[in-house]
Amino acid sequence: MTKIGLAGVGRMGSGMLTNMRKGGIDAEGFDIRPASDFGNLPVSNNADAFAQGLTTLITVVRDTAQTDEVLFGPQGFVLRATELDTIIVSSTLSPKYVRALRDRVPEHINLIDAPMSGAQVGAIEGTLAFMVGGKDAPVAAAWPLFEAMGSNIHRMGGFGDGIQTKVLNNLLCASHTIMTRLILDWASDADLDHDKLLALVDKATGQNWFASRFEQIEFARQGFEPSNTIAILEKDVAAALDAAPEGADTALPELLKQMLHDLDPMD
Repeated sequence: MTKIGLAGVGRMGSGMLTNMRKGGIDAEGFDIRPASDFGNLPVSNNADAFAQGLTTLITVVRDTAQTDEVLFGPQGFVLRATELDTIIVSSTLSPKYVRALRDRVPEHINLIDAPMSGAQVGAIEGTLAFMVGGKDAPVAAAWPLFEAMGSNIHRMGGFGDGIQTKVLNNLLCASHTIMTRLILDWASDADLDHDKLLALVDKATGQNWFASRFEQIEFARQGFEPSNTIAILEKDVAAALDAAPEGADTALPELLKQMLHDLDPMD
């Protein structure tokens, strides 16, 4: 008997949990907020109840501090869930932190890193892209979970290769976000129609995911706020910088990080 659990039922986790259940996977959620916040989704804030019989844990919390809380801290499912055999890390974190988990988690627990891309709209639609790293057998066993939550699943290599790929992808995402917002600002100054410009970009050499789905992406018009997705993207750029090759020129990623931090909301 297996029990699938997802910790962190927020912007991404809610859609992921919903789509696993739609796909016939009897998954449950854990979040520190009360169960009443999640409607009909089976979500608990009781760590002991969630840990009972838990065999596969997917973590989708915000950052390394919250991941530490889930795995080793107040929730401590690494020890609390005595039947746990697989942990899937789907948060976007520093590759150094993720790789170091292998020395902190007991050897009998399989580790898979499977960060995802596609924003909240992709989590809701079940069209996320997953970048998966880990040993072959546990990855194969977890593959149906990824198929229930996403439509583009990429096997990147060993444990840690998924997150390394994700932070590189998010460097591009950060640049697309900043530059798309910049051209829209300049278009306004030139009295150009935003919709017509975005329709052109979608079919021209400037095409990118952020511009093509601008009206569907929940954070497209936001400025930086500590708790929003722009701040998460800034955190992801910091994660990429943490794993930059020795001696690499980091000037452009550092500039992107600062520009995300300084981004104002659109009118």
